[in-house]
Amino acid sequence: MKRKRQFPGATPYTDRHGTRRWRYRKHGKSFELGTSYGSEEFVRRYGEAVKGAKPAGRIGADRTTPGTIADLVARLLDNLTARKDLASSTKANYCGIYERFREEHGWRRVAGLDAHAVERLIAKKTETPAAANNFRKRLSQLLDLAVSLKWLPANPVRETKSLPMPGTGLHTWSEAEIARFFEVHKPGTLPHMAVTLMLYTAAAKVDAVKLGWFSIKETFEGRRIEYRRQKTRRGDAPLVSIPIHDDLAAVLAVWPKECGTFLETAFGKPRSAAGLGNDMREWCDAAGLPVCTSHGLRKAMARRLAEQGATAPQIMAVTGHKTLSEVQRYIAEASRPKMAGDAMALLARPMGGNNVANLAERFATNRDKP
Repeated sequence: MKRKRQFPGATPYTDRHGTRRWRYRKHGKSFELGTSYGSEEFVRRYGEAVKGAKPAGRIGADRTTPGTIADLVARLLDNLTARKDLASSTKANYCGIYERFREEHGWRRVAGLDAHAVERLIAKKTETPAAANNFRKRLSQLLDLAVSLKWLPANPVRETKSLPMPGTGLHTWSEAEIARFFEVHKPGTLPHMAVTLMLYTAAAKVDAVKLGWFSIKETFEGRRIEYRRQKTRRGDAPLVSIPIHDDLAAVLAVWPKECGTFLETAFGKPRSAAGLGNDMREWCDAAGLPVCTSHGLRKAMARRLAEQGATAPQIMAVTGHKTLSEVQRYIAEASRPKMAGDAMALLARPMGGNNVANLAERFATNRDKP
């Protein structure tokens, strides 16, 4: 006979600090029950939750003063955790930014924030422009809520400008770097498999760790690897369906058929995206490639496709991007000297005659001629 649960509906979860907590969910609402299962406080909160009482409070509400940044962040986190259109990894990233901001500036009054104050906050992060611009986006989202609550007449972030980005972001692997990695990490090893998989699927590490034999589909177009990107909004993620390249097929041919996912751990468990990132750092360092990362492989595939004349929509079909502007950043990484040479080779003289191939001969002087 199945044993009846003492507290039906109470489920555990782990917060961002690694603490095991309990909650009760009812009618789409989540009621916090605390960390001590079965304690007096737990039982009291559980009773209130079952009766439909008001939840214990907003995230962090017990350490806020009304009208402060801490109060505003607590309200936003309530909205953020309830959203269904964001991947869990995206939520975790956003929550981390807001929590750090609350810890540093939670005591400030929201009403005192103007464009100058916002610029000073952003200026503290200018050493890393990408992080500063990301912080600016999240701050804008936060102060949009302040405007809707009528705590501010307008969003002061909109009076500021994003920082110019030096270079093109994370490093794109060159062909020499790819060859160097494979020279050190031989076929049949996990590092070789990981880089081959990410290179020929253009999958981000958060998607690569979820690929397995179940991802290979027999279609009318042939054998393909198919998946939906996690980073893209749920319910709106396009299907990425990629023919299996010969190099990847060769690696798969000798890979264990009993594995759950291609990049699983030695214990047969799915590898986390963060774990793969750490492993890639070690593998790249071992190959003498300190600036190479897993994301750079995704950019390398886009570069390869661009150099072979693939259009932006074709590249989008491989990478899973949804907008042309996103792909254009990767196309910019294509080898300009190679593409310039290919472009000039397409030219023919309007009136016919010799092309640029015999340019040196045509410009030779009489003195130079035999």
